[in-house]
Amino acid sequence: MPNDWVDPVTEPSEAPQARQQLRSPDQDRDGKQDQVIRDRLDQLVGGSLDERVESLERILGSDVCRRIGVYKLPADFILSVIIPVYNEAATITNVIARVRNTELSCEIIVVDDGSSDGTKEVLQALADEHGDDLRVFFHEKNQGKGAALVTGFQHATGDVVVVQDADMEYDPQDLRFLLQPIVENYADVVYGSRFSGADRQVSPLWHLAANQVITKLFSFRNGRKFTDVETCYKVFRRELIQDLAPRLREKRFGIELEITARLLKNREIRFYERPISYVRRTYAEGKKIGWRDGVWALWCILRY
Repeated sequence: MPNDWVDPVTEPSEAPQARQQLRSPDQDRDGKQDQVIRDRLDQLVGGSLDERVESLERILGSDVCRRIGVYKLPADFILSVIIPVYNEAATITNVIARVRNTELSCEIIVVDDGSSDGTKEVLQALADEHGDDLRVFFHEKNQGKGAALVTGFQHATGDVVVVQDADMEYDPQDLRFLLQPIVENYADVVYGSRFSGADRQVSPLWHLAANQVITKLFSFRNGRKFTDVETCYKVFRRELIQDLAPRLREKRFGIELEITARLLKNREIRFYERPISYVRRTYAEGKKIGWRDGVWALWCILRY
């Protein structure tokens, strides 16, 4: 299997805005509109993030707040956001801005995997202008998403590590919701599921079927029930993923299955799933994963 990513199609300039318009507040939480509640209450109480949390706990009570993902993070908490990038000059600036808009205390680690469309220059400019929370690493040659993730994992210094794609399909506003099970110590790994919620963009049948076949086969093979093993949003305690990183072999998208399978071998690791929003981009907009990656995924299920 070749290690390089498939040839990209440069994303039209209007595509990120179009996908952003598709995203409605009602898509965010499996039919319960949790994000809408948080947004409107945040507007009501105002103040800093911690002050808003305290105000909401006084108004709604701590139990209700926990159920809708409103909680306080430890004062010294740092989230490492790993963003693998290959030819995403049209979207990477917006993705970094959206991560910053979460108001989470983050270190953003971008790994450029041999881009040739100007992404490298965009990242260098961003690091020079606003580099306090941004670290950028460059691969001289394209190696694949898996290789870029390993580089990012090895340089993370935060308490928790999450993977963020650079294509605008995943909304960083979901990150706080995904962090909660780890922060409150009832999970070590959290996956954001695109398919466990009731409110989401309708995907093509082939896309849904392919993901479900891979997920069901993987679940059967490993004895754990997942709803979306191929999701980008994987959240880990840093020590777990850094211990695993040197042993990872997959260079391309098979990394998603390899990471999960290897972590499952440690039965003490607690996995958790939560629903996320998802706005799929098309191949005309630059989507890179292809049918060959689906076939390789079946091999990875057997291999690991």
